[in-house]
Amino acid sequence: MIIKSKAIIEKKNLIFFAIFFIFISSKVFSVESKIILKIDEKIITNTDVKNEMKYLKALNPSLSSLEEKKIFQIAKNSLIRENIKKIEISKLNEKNISKEYLENIIKTIYVNLGLNNKDEFINYINKFNISIIDIESKLNIEAQWNRLIYKKFFTKLKINKDRIKKEIETDKQFSYSYLLYEIIFSEEENEKALELHNKIKDSIKEIGFQNTASIFSISNSAKSGGKLGWIKQSSINKKILQQILNLKKNEYTNPILTPGGFLILQVKDIKKENIKIDIDKELNEKIKAIQTEQLNQYSIIYFNKIKKEVFIDEI
Repeated sequence: MIIKSKAIIEKKNLIFFAIFFIFISSKVFSVESKIILKIDEKIITNTDVKNEMKYLKALNPSLSSLEEKKIFQIAKNSLIRENIKKIEISKLNEKNISKEYLENIIKTIYVNLGLNNKDEFINYINKFNISIIDIESKLNIEAQWNRLIYKKFFTKLKINKDRIKKEIETDKQFSYSYLLYEIIFSEEENEKALELHNKIKDSIKEIGFQNTASIFSISNSAKSGGKLGWIKQSSINKKILQQILNLKKNEYTNPILTPGGFLILQVKDIKKENIKIDIDKELNEKIKAIQTEQLNQYSIIYFNKIKKEVFIDEI
């Protein structure tokens, strides 16, 4: 009987410790992972946002100078945009993106970070506890979204090839290139747009243009602090070029009204180059730049449209 009693006691103890362990584990999990957002049926936890913070910091190191609360909000907005895009591209039949295309995007990213090759990039992101598979997964979503926009709006692009060619042929034998950063913001009411512009100006003074772009810009470039890279004068829209011609380094434009919202451009650097014009090459680059600009505008317009149809619940 004594042996039987001991067995019963031991069994009860085991059950007690098992329940206690489950209770403690659930408590720990609740502290570590908390639901903060629902996008349709997709649940977003604070852990998801923290992982997104790592990703964004890796792509845009200047973010690290911001307060954690601000970076958290940037990451949350980034996940909202990403998941809205995922909902839309889930309707597509064609979902595969070529490995070569992804490799080219990755190369663009690591070159912008000042790295020499993919191996250096992998070592770099490992420091942020991010795998190359994570990066490729996110880039795959962006690539599918860009393909969707291209197929949907390519026939609506307006490009006057003859006029562009004539402009190139009458160009001078030297050219300027601009290292540009952008902030795109959008408000339907003029008063709200003015209020938001004032907030952006104050933010630029306080934390700089790049960090402000990460917070306020609705463009994909927000992930890299609004960086557009070096762009030749000949590839810039005339209306926009007029706004930056007289700017000095680190100065930025007033808001420029575009179909996708209000655009603010910062001239980070300027270089003058002597050129021997290759008309065909310049023509192709100019056409590509105009296509990219117009597709970006359509991308923002279409995103804002489908966003209204998505249920977003911040818990």
